[in-house]
Amino acid sequence: MEENKNSKAKRRCSFCGRTESEVGFLITGINGCICDSCADQAYEIVQEALRQRGNASDDLNLKELPKPKEIKDFLDQYVIGQDDAKRYLSVAVYNHYKRLLQPKDEADVEIEKSNIIMVGSTGTGKTLLARTIAKLLHVPFTIVDATVLTEAGYVGEDIESILTRLLQVADYNVAEAERGIVFIDEIDKIARKGDNPSITRDVSGEGVQQGLLKLLEGSVVNVPPQGGRKHPDQKMIPVNTKNILFICGGAFDGIERKIAQRLNTNVVGYNAAKEQVKIDRSNLMQYIAPQDLKAFGLIPEIIGRLPVLTYLNPLDRVALRNILTEPKNSIIRQYVKLFEMDGVKLEFQPEVFEYIVDKAMEYKLGARGLRSIVETIIMDAMFEIPSQKIDHFVVTLDYAKEQMGKANLSRLQTA
Repeated sequence: MEENKNSKAKRRCSFCGRTESEVGFLITGINGCICDSCADQAYEIVQEALRQRGNASDDLNLKELPKPKEIKDFLDQYVIGQDDAKRYLSVAVYNHYKRLLQPKDEADVEIEKSNIIMVGSTGTGKTLLARTIAKLLHVPFTIVDATVLTEAGYVGEDIESILTRLLQVADYNVAEAERGIVFIDEIDKIARKGDNPSITRDVSGEGVQQGLLKLLEGSVVNVPPQGGRKHPDQKMIPVNTKNILFICGGAFDGIERKIAQRLNTNVVGYNAAKEQVKIDRSNLMQYIAPQDLKAFGLIPEIIGRLPVLTYLNPLDRVALRNILTEPKNSIIRQYVKLFEMDGVKLEFQPEVFEYIVDKAMEYKLGARGLRSIVETIIMDAMFEIPSQKIDHFVVTLDYAKEQMGKANLSRLQTA
């Protein structure tokens, strides 16, 4: 027994020098040993070296890439409806791959990138589409928020911070980042604040749009690897945005009025007698055109660099009802899972779903409204049940109405 202990103490890792008794286990070679910890570190070093050389195992291959229909089928599992937006996104991502795989010797036809702008009211699924498609991609993907961006020199984030996020996702591999995809959320929040572009400084509006032009078009941008102002002495990394696909999304709250004004323009003269096309007043977003974005406050130069314009439909009763239960990560499934982790089986009566949808339609918050309503209904249950010995809980219509009534009453009392 002592001899066995001594032999363990004698054998050491050839890299870190620790004995066999001090590590998990030793892998023995011809002239040395390596411990499990050093083996893990060696693997990480090799992977990092391969990434820097651009020889990583997940290189793009056109035959293995998901086709547009396959991308849309994947999105259908998580996002209800919005077929037009899904088709545009699927085609854009697939074409982005084809641009990256185009042989460099075929320079007679250079494929230009088609940046996208998605317009849709709050809670219709713009950000969810972006998050879902990121799971499927073979290239670096990041979601950035336009609300924090300001002109250089003002409090806020510089435009270059968009590419800082992409670099971080790509582990600071510039070649990988240069073929990535960026989703810029809340693009409507950088709309021009006034009609006259030259009277006042608009540091978080038109100023940011001007700064975005060079990114969207394609140019070499010096990117601060750790963010802009906190590390002023850092060495800048040049990144070429020529092959980076930009997808923009925004609610553009109130743009329906701009669309309505354009559609209601009276025709004077002989054409006035012609039959006017019937307009669906309940969904004006489907008639959106680039001139409506210009009227809202986006400058013409930035609209021109976002050539693909698509819209998301407002959610009707059927869509909201399906969102509650159908997707893989549906709201109801999430709460069922939360209760399941406490050993409790959570059930909802079918009429409760209809009640939740009624309330969501009343609040006009889209799919986000569904979550807040469900949270309100089962908040008390989530508070009390983990401390009780219950293995089954059913949410009835009466219980749901009671909980919503209590919540509304408490808000009235505190107001």
